[in-house]
Amino acid sequence: MSLHWTIDSRDHLVVAVADGDVTRAEMEHYLHVLDGAHAMGYRKLFDASNGDTSMSAEDLLAIGAQIRDRHSKGDAFGPLAIVISPDKSELVSRVLGILAAAKRPMRVFESIEPARRWIESFPK
Repeated sequence: MSLHWTIDSRDHLVVAVADGDVTRAEMEHYLHVLDGAHAMGYRKLFDASNGDTSMSAEDLLAIGAQIRDRHSKGDAFGPLAIVISPDKSELVSRVLGILAAAKRPMRVFESIEPARRWIESFPK
């Protein structure tokens, strides 16, 4: 599995790390786990700097549609910091656009430390 995460209920923080080829099934499982843990409202740090994906445009749009569906249901979404290498931003730009539609703070970073400082600036 190329996607790993920790859900910290005390700090209301989810840290996910993509390391290798992340599949649609892994992303769908991640979203399902966040739903089950009632962690959508938590602060999220998603480090994809060492990740990649062979998902098709159709797969990425399907993931985006699932996220948008959660938005439309009125789910609370916590702040999101995404770390991604600049050469991969085009790959996930459609999903990033869908993520940005949620009513929550979101920023994209090129390195982990500024992302961590930013996400930790939000209250638990």
